[in-house]
Amino acid sequence: MQILITGAAGFLGSALANELARQGHSVRGLDDLSTGDPSALSPDVHFIRGDINDRPKLWTLLQGVDCVYHLAARVLVAESVLYPFEYDKVNTGGTVSLMEALRDVGVRRVVFISSGAIYGNQDTQPVSENAIPKPRSPYAVSKLAAEYYIRTIGALWGIETVCLRVFNAYGPGQHLPPAHAPVIPQFLRQAAQNGTLVIHGDGNQTRDFVYVDDVVKAMIAAGNAPDVNNAIINIGSGHETSMRELVRLVREVTNGDPEIVYNPHSDGGPARLCADITLAKKKLGYQPEISLETGLRLTLELDPRLKAR
Repeated sequence: MQILITGAAGFLGSALANELARQGHSVRGLDDLSTGDPSALSPDVHFIRGDINDRPKLWTLLQGVDCVYHLAARVLVAESVLYPFEYDKVNTGGTVSLMEALRDVGVRRVVFISSGAIYGNQDTQPVSENAIPKPRSPYAVSKLAAEYYIRTIGALWGIETVCLRVFNAYGPGQHLPPAHAPVIPQFLRQAAQNGTLVIHGDGNQTRDFVYVDDVVKAMIAAGNAPDVNNAIINIGSGHETSMRELVRLVREVTNGDPEIVYNPHSDGGPARLCADITLAKKKLGYQPEISLETGLRLTLELDPRLKAR
């Protein structure tokens, strides 16, 4: 297949691009490198630096493409609270630019990587795709709006669309910004160096952590699975883990002795969040294989940035 991946130099994008190239597909990657790292990409991936709102560049890259994986996005929840306009421009506006280009060129399928963050607080867990979204941040709003644009434009112009709501993905190579770093690489690095783990809220809030390799398998399946047009599908592990339990596992796999600090006045996000992956199993043959403990060990082993100094 001829495949274009937007956000190809990012954490999930590079893992997907490399695996598709390894399987023998012809892969083109687009990324503005605001956070991505092109050195993470295989030499077999044809990488182009560019903006998701650059329509002429999209027209050129989409020629002959069978399937597009759309991952280009700003992804930091806390940053989106400060810069909602920027998140709307990239995450929502960029999606509209891409869908117009897909329509103009005649691409048959797009797989959009959305987020479990759109659910917010839900009374029922695990949360299914039928739950009414309750986004709590501009980031989550932008992802939900992008889903609506993709499905609406796809239906109007005969483009097959699949929206994957990925929960808390983690693994080696995950972006580690100076501020608002993702919890797992931040905790692993701090614990390995006997630093400080800051837990926002009381630590009883739960999340569904899913290893990058499992997410990549789901994304690849969504690119060619039958009977998934217009589908919204959760991608997670199907297990919920509290922040307190995560700290226990991190200490165990690192053999570290970090200081644990609770910030009870800080918003820890939704109280519970766990993916119902029944539909993913049915539509994509999806079966997550990497447990959280195994995934933490793999991440620590394969990511040199997280080692003790």
